[in-house]
Amino acid sequence: QAQLQSRFIQITNEAISRQSLSTGETLVLSGTLVSLVEREQRGWISLFSESTNSGNRWEIMARDPPGVVFQIPGNSITNYAVTAKALEPGVYHVHTQLNVANVGPGLGPGTTVVVEGEPIIKPIPWAMLAYQSVMIGAAYVVTFATRPWQVI
Repeated sequence: QAQLQSRFIQITNEAISRQSLSTGETLVLSGTLVSLVEREQRGWISLFSESTNSGNRWEIMARDPPGVVFQIPGNSITNYAVTAKALEPGVYHVHTQLNVANVGPGLGPGTTVVVEGEPIIKPIPWAMLAYQSVMIGAAYVVTFATRPWQVI
């Protein structure tokens, strides 16, 4: 499933700025997206990492192309970069993750990254979680009131 999008858009020339860092430091994962189809696609790019420890935590600091969702023109070559801050120590296998709308996810080949140092604890944004929960609840109420057969 991870390579579902490779017939549509390939991740090539994946590179990482450093393979050893301390918590609080950043790394840049960069490469090229090669569109193999004529039509424009929507995608969002991130960092995917696997680890044997229970953490596996990164904070995305910047994306290029900027924004969460961006357009990938048909038959195009698009350079990308994802900057992420390490929040927890561990040995990670880090990949570029590209999700293509209506197609699915794909991963770059990845590389091993070693993070040392003390974990950085980020506060949980309770206000934002409460707001999102209220909005989701309101959407369910409206959907149930107008189309109960779709909720049940």
